[in-house]
Amino acid sequence: MTSSVAALLIVAFVAANLPFILSRPLGVLARPRKAFGWHLLELVLMFGLTALLAFWLEGRQSPPHAQNWQFWVTNLALFLVFAFPGFVGRYFWHRRMAR
Repeated sequence: MTSSVAALLIVAFVAANLPFILSRPLGVLARPRKAFGWHLLELVLMFGLTALLAFWLEGRQSPPHAQNWQFWVTNLALFLVFAFPGFVGRYFWHRRMAR
């Protein structure tokens, strides 16, 4: 595994958990509490930014390959697995700690 792949995996893990860590929508809007829809929107935006970073890194090493829908569904599933710790921390442990 090259250093760019390792860095991409770390960035993807952080990006997947960032929507659940930040309390402000998109990191800048002032709201008392984010709704679940904001978390989903931020998760999709982070997935897109991570995909753009991966495409750029691939283009630096070799010509980018065209991907089918199976590739993108697998990447989305992996991104959602990466987001699981942030989701659990926000929706399950946060309520338990407040009691």
